[in-house]
Amino acid sequence: MNDRQPRFHERSEEGGTRVHSAAEIQYLLQAEKRLFDAISGRMPLAEMLHQICEALNSEIGNMISLVALPNGDTKDLADIVKTANLFGLYKFCSADVIGGQDEILGSLEMYCTDPRRPRLKDVALIERATCLAAVAIQRHNEADVSRATQHSKENY
Repeated sequence: MNDRQPRFHERSEEGGTRVHSAAEIQYLLQAEKRLFDAISGRMPLAEMLHQICEALNSEIGNMISLVALPNGDTKDLADIVKTANLFGLYKFCSADVIGGQDEILGSLEMYCTDPRRPRLKDVALIERATCLAAVAIQRHNEADVSRATQHSKENY
């Protein structure tokens, strides 16, 4: 997993540090194991990113999140923001998904039903989600390169 901290576009409401309970950490690790297994199983990228967002939404509550990829149309992201505003959703935070070479692989966009900012617990969960998304995107990109190389060898 990437050791880099994601860059957040919103700041947390809380200061100080928080210790996670053993039960909470165990649950997070179980969810991560299931997601890593899905990544290893070569699940389609869109479905994998959806599952990561669903796990994050479930943990934080009253949340809608998505991972926007940089090769996506910026108009699509603008439409999502417009739609979120239309439905009365508030921007919770935005965090970059950073790859191993410090390249931006995407952006995690989060909206909620009430105006609030991430708490420290939320920040830890968001960091885990962006790391999982980075792994999924990198695996997908590596598979694309491998397929393209194989295809070019077959046609040569």
